[in-house]
Amino acid sequence: MQVLHSIKTFLLSEDGPTAVEYAVMLALIVCVCLTAVKAVGTNASNKFNVIKNALT
Repeated sequence: MQVLHSIKTFLLSEDGPTAVEYAVMLALIVCVCLTAVKAVGTNASNKFNVIKNALT
C-alpha cells in the first residue's frame, strides 16, 4: 500500500512532469551529440583518405 501511495504522490506532484521534461531534453541532446560525432567522424575519415591517397 505504501508503494502505491508513493507512486500516486509522485504523479500528482510537479516532480513528475519536470522529470519527463528533463528526459526529453536529455534525449534531444543525445541525438544532437550523436549526429555531430557521426559528422565529425565522416569528415575526419574523408580527410585521412585524402592524405593517404596523396602519400601513395
